[in-house]
Amino acid sequence: MILIGQYDSPFVRRVAIALRLYDLPFEHRPWSTFGDADKIAPFNPLRRVPTLVLDDGEVVIESGTILDYLDELVGPETALLPAKGPPRRQALKICALATGLGDKAVSLIYERLLHTEKSQIWIERCQIQIAAVLDVLEADRGSRTSQWWFGDRIGHADIAVACVLRITWEAHPGVFDQARWLKLAAHAAACEALPPFQQIAQPFSPPNS
Repeated sequence: MILIGQYDSPFVRRVAIALRLYDLPFEHRPWSTFGDADKIAPFNPLRRVPTLVLDDGEVVIESGTILDYLDELVGPETALLPAKGPPRRQALKICALATGLGDKAVSLIYERLLHTEKSQIWIERCQIQIAAVLDVLEADRGSRTSQWWFGDRIGHADIAVACVLRITWEAHPGVFDQARWLKLAAHAAACEALPPFQQIAQPFSPPNS
């Protein structure tokens, strides 16, 4: 398999960490959606990452769809997401909140770097949404006493939250206040201490327009 995309993307990173946790070998092509868009286009016309190229040439796009494929590949006993019922829906909800937060963090990056005239209304709206999601995630994590979000084994929800928190505090200093969201800060630290998170990491650097 070939994973396309840079690890400063929380969406690419969450896929790569899952691949590592599943012990699935893959080739990494750290192509940028800005500088390497023409390289990505033959595999994904949206020129977006992550893009996963399977051994038979099939292409899977979008992090949630890629993880669904990987879960199916390793089987329900190994998958980092419950197979069905309320536990699955609860985990998917945390993943959705985290990836939605990631979308807003990326939107703020683009607004800051690509627009000469900034939309303060849009910036404030994104910041309000980010803070609201952080509040919900903080309360949810605080209501649980298990080592990881949904038990004693790390899952996709844990990975998604940690990856999104990293780009949020790296790209937007001051937006993520660790003193306000203590549970989330502790959760992110626990994840980042694991070897796969340390091995699959790339400091955020602003894209070149």
